[in-house]
Amino acid sequence: MIATTALELRAGARLLVSGVNVRINNGDRIGFVGRNGAGKSTLAKVLAGETLPAGGGVQRTGKIGYLPQDPRTGEDQGTALDRILSARDLDQIAARMTQVEHEMATTEGAELEKALDRYTRVDAEFTAAGGYGATSEAEAIATSLGVSEAVFNNQLDTLSGGQRRRIELARILFSGAETLLLDEPTNHLDADSIMWLRNYLMNYSGGLVIISHDVNLIETVVNKVFYIDGNRNVIDVYNLGWKQYLLQREQDEHRRKKERANAEKKAEILQKQGEKMRAKASKATAAQGMLRRAEKLRSSLEDVRVKDKVAKLRFPTPAPCGKTPLSGEELSKNYGSLEIFTDVSCVIDKGSRVVILGLNGAGKTTLLKILANQLESDTGKVEHGHGLKLGYYAQEHEMLDFERTILENMMSSKDDLREPEARNVLGSFLFVGDDVHKPVKVLSGGERTRLALATLVVSAANVLLLDEPTNNLDPASREEILGALAEYQGAVIMVSHDEGAVQALKPERVILLPDGDEDIWKDEYFDLISID
Repeated sequence: MIATTALELRAGARLLVSGVNVRINNGDRIGFVGRNGAGKSTLAKVLAGETLPAGGGVQRTGKIGYLPQDPRTGEDQGTALDRILSARDLDQIAARMTQVEHEMATTEGAELEKALDRYTRVDAEFTAAGGYGATSEAEAIATSLGVSEAVFNNQLDTLSGGQRRRIELARILFSGAETLLLDEPTNHLDADSIMWLRNYLMNYSGGLVIISHDVNLIETVVNKVFYIDGNRNVIDVYNLGWKQYLLQREQDEHRRKKERANAEKKAEILQKQGEKMRAKASKATAAQGMLRRAEKLRSSLEDVRVKDKVAKLRFPTPAPCGKTPLSGEELSKNYGSLEIFTDVSCVIDKGSRVVILGLNGAGKTTLLKILANQLESDTGKVEHGHGLKLGYYAQEHEMLDFERTILENMMSSKDDLREPEARNVLGSFLFVGDDVHKPVKVLSGGERTRLALATLVVSAANVLLLDEPTNNLDPASREEILGALAEYQGAVIMVSHDEGAVQALKPERVILLPDGDEDIWKDEYFDLISID
């Protein structure tokens, strides 16, 4: 159970919400809803105890499982399976068992007797904690989320972003937490994994909070909605399912507008009457009373919901370039004994549109990083053609400096960029006024996505490398990106689990990993997008 008292949240100096008194009980399946930057992820972090609120308090009872947006969160050492088991501390017990087993195999006499006694105790502890059955449970959850058995014993630092994200989600679900806080849990999941997750969450008996732009997940799972109103700086609680919430919210907004119009009309009448009467000394006291009532009416009015602004995105007019601005020949990548892909070649012609497909861990992000000169290939070479200007969007926003401000990141994205131009572009992406001085590390996932895309707009890139560009975006912003993709005249190489993004790109070719096969795009490849 989680309860808040007079909670206040801020992003720097900007107020997000205040006076929040809510509870999350067993059986509550709550969807946090609001525009990008309204405070959904910030609220989840505060509820999880990962950061402190600006004011008020949070009371927690029972174990809490928190999945942040950033897949890099968490330990980077150990195997994938150990990471999942660590949610119940089983990895530490298993490590002690391995150590004792080694002692049993290498000692004799009295030392062997001591090792046997220790093994009996550790084995009993492992069994009491769920032990052997828990390992099977952890593996079953991970497999249901699309993690292959071959990955279980791989080191965490060799996993792709998609694999790491699935491991973290499996860990949270395996933890036995009484309350789950899941921020964009469907990122990097294929269609089968999303279906399994929906069923799992629908039957979850504890408290549950979901932040997701997957409307189907929200509609299927939630039985309550917390709407974080970025205009009024409050949280409206709806004890309703998703469809009923949408209807009720519109009715509430209509009622607020009507109440405001009536109150404004009354205030105007009182104001005019008070000003008339103020001229007469005998009625001055009554006039002051009317004016005070008019002011009180106006000050008590709730703001009418302002239509949520949407980032206005247009990719740059591409700089002139040669016929083949980018190519890669006989590329390969291994992490130790783990082979990601080998002998992959590609030729990116001017204005061409290419999609990279493959299962999670097949090397899609790795190939993009090699083409973007962010990672060195073990073999082969990447060649830059005449006039190449690369624009690279990284799915985990690695190209952003999290310690620097929004404006500083923008200014460093182009050598000759002047501050007025940078501010104009940032304004079109909804970063205005003092917001541009916020450090990137305090931004939500959606805001970081907008900033990363803003840096591309000033680049004049003629080849865009886009790795999951629609992740973390609200539906309106996603539509803006898809429209911009459709109009962009340069070359695009894209990795995406978003079928709509691929449709908007209208790809000409596809590269299939890990084999590196290249083919003319056919509609049948859409089936691979939802299962990769």
